[in-house]
Amino acid sequence: MDNIGGKTIAITGAARGIGYATATALLKRGARVVIGDRDVALQESAVAQLGKLGPASGYPLDVTDRESFATFLDKARTDGQGHIDVLINNAGVMPIGPFLEQSEQAIRSSLEVNLYGVITGCQLVLPEMVKRRSGHIINIASLSGLIPVPGQVVYVGAKFGVVGLSAALADEFAPHGVDVSVIMPPFTNTELISGTKSGGAIKPVEPEDIAKAIVKTLDKPKTHVSVPAPLRFTAQAAQMLGPRGRRWMNKKLGLDRVFLDFDASARQAYEQRARAAQGVVESD
Repeated sequence: MDNIGGKTIAITGAARGIGYATATALLKRGARVVIGDRDVALQESAVAQLGKLGPASGYPLDVTDRESFATFLDKARTDGQGHIDVLINNAGVMPIGPFLEQSEQAIRSSLEVNLYGVITGCQLVLPEMVKRRSGHIINIASLSGLIPVPGQVVYVGAKFGVVGLSAALADEFAPHGVDVSVIMPPFTNTELISGTKSGGAIKPVEPEDIAKAIVKTLDKPKTHVSVPAPLRFTAQAAQMLGPRGRRWMNKKLGLDRVFLDFDASARQAYEQRARAAQGVVESD
């Protein structure tokens, strides 16, 4: 059975980065792709390019607003065959820096987008999937959801939540014919790591690498997917270590200071957007 060709696949936060790369890969496999993004102008530009590859459409989406999410999914159903076969909860933001310097706005933005948005998407799309006894939800988390990283405290907390949420959902809805997966990349070469120096053992991966993992997961569903795959064992080892061992490992991997010592000026534009990532940004 082809789990991609001819399917209606909705992707959040897909006007750039991992979401855009995933939409591209899925269109090449014959899917109908509907993207959502809070940046309307960027979303419209992305759809114009994606439309050259196959049936692509896009709509404004603020994943922190349940009504906005519901409207987006309704439009995705209309563009498809009246239902959604796959939802990819990709939208995410990553404010970084010392925990005590994080503003309330930055904390709420990270939790609302990275965790609440995922929960909302799952709640809104699961009823139809259960009714049809068919469907797949893919949540984009991070290896930070397994490895505690200084300078990413709130982000780590949200991604820990997404990893646990996804595993619990996978087990609860497997009897209903619905798959739930969580993709866990390390640093990804997008704006999320602007201003940081990833000189440790863990190197950034490209958005296209994540897209390939998503395509592979749709072809052959599994719950936990690390990119690259061997890093899952590193992450699992970190969870088994005591405090001293975990901190030693983080230092060896170059994770102990990477999100504390960064170029603030090079990161300023992204941080401003990440710390206020709620609401739709309309076109001029």
